[in-house]
Amino acid sequence: MKQTIYALVLLTILIPARGRAQDVHFSQVYETPLMISPANTGFYNGYFRAIANYRNQWASMNKAFQTTCISLDGGVFRSKKRPAFLGLGLLVFNDRAGVAKMSRTEAVLNVSGVIKASKKSIISAGVGLGTASYNGDYSKLMYESQFNGNYLDPTVGSGEIPYRQYTHVELSAGLAYEFSTVKRDPDHDDVMSFKIAFGAYHLNRPVQDYGAGSAYRLPVRWTGAITSVLDIEDTRFTVTPTLVYNRQASNQEFLLGSYIKYRVSSGTKVTGAKTQNAIGFGLFYRRKDALIPQLIFDLGDYSIAMSYDVNVSPYTAASRGLGGFEIALRFNNLAASLFDTRKEYK
Repeated sequence: MKQTIYALVLLTILIPARGRAQDVHFSQVYETPLMISPANTGFYNGYFRAIANYRNQWASMNKAFQTTCISLDGGVFRSKKRPAFLGLGLLVFNDRAGVAKMSRTEAVLNVSGVIKASKKSIISAGVGLGTASYNGDYSKLMYESQFNGNYLDPTVGSGEIPYRQYTHVELSAGLAYEFSTVKRDPDHDDVMSFKIAFGAYHLNRPVQDYGAGSAYRLPVRWTGAITSVLDIEDTRFTVTPTLVYNRQASNQEFLLGSYIKYRVSSGTKVTGAKTQNAIGFGLFYRRKDALIPQLIFDLGDYSIAMSYDVNVSPYTAASRGLGGFEIALRFNNLAASLFDTRKEYK
């Protein structure tokens, strides 16, 4: 019976109902840039970036949601003679849930145009095109109609129409803008940068074709994010105030918080003579849902980040406060720093 209840709860969540659909999300905003906006493709401090993410949400409900994601992106056609270049990226993720292993697998190719608007600002526009496929082992689900008077009997026909496996096209687009300055010192540089990004996903409103005659279209997911990097002058500390907004149909999600990073060794972000190593602790809050402590280690071109969602919503009665564990591994082939790349635009 407990397994059946889990399955029914997951069906309620996973099968879209009008005005209640919600995309998969990660809590580590800085480690999922291509899920914030296609315009973030190639728009960062480096030449090539690879990120792997894993999230296990609501472990108390028999690992209700398990999500893996891999993203690759970088800039092409960079030149000192050109004020712009193209960003290319690939995002692949899989989300699996429940006893029926209901899953969604998506692969999207992103293209962006990144332009230097001034010495201190850059703007980007991007689009994404891909496919998403849905499937699951629905034979493991049980229904009220299979109750034989004493227990749920899997040998009794449910009378339910099996859900079909299907694939649809995904279309997304976005814009991003960054303003940044740097104060140079002989042994380190202090950076101040602000970035705002917008994204729109499922622009083609694909039909959720779980059953014959299905006409429900997936709502557009609108995103907005303000991220920043503020080196506290003449100290080893950096803060990263962050605000993220997601809206899909009637659902709204706000996430805000910041990392506080301690630079174990400071980098010279202009010359690249020294690389930066840092450890950071972050605290984020998803409105009416979870407190999210995060830990990150920056080791030159590499980073590892871990977080845990501590559920604080009414759903705590079912989750027992256990939200989602998340880990991210990132390799970023740095261009010495954010400001070293400016030379390539001149």
